[in-house]
Amino acid sequence: MADSITEQVLLLEQRVDALLQHCARLQAENDMLRASQEALAAERTGLQEKNEQARTRIEAMIARLKAMEQS
Repeated sequence: MADSITEQVLLLEQRVDALLQHCARLQAENDMLRASQEALAAERTGLQEKNEQARTRIEAMIARLKAMEQS
């Protein structure tokens, strides 16, 4: 009977260790994904700003071309 309980405790200990390792891996992956998400959000903001700058320049060029046509 004592052997059975000892085996069950050892099995439980192994399962807890496996869960702790899995939890640590998930935490590391979660940290990595959060960092990646922040980097992508910053890149997106930069691209949106560049897009807006390009739109402004193009609109200014179109306005100049229209002005040249009318003169």
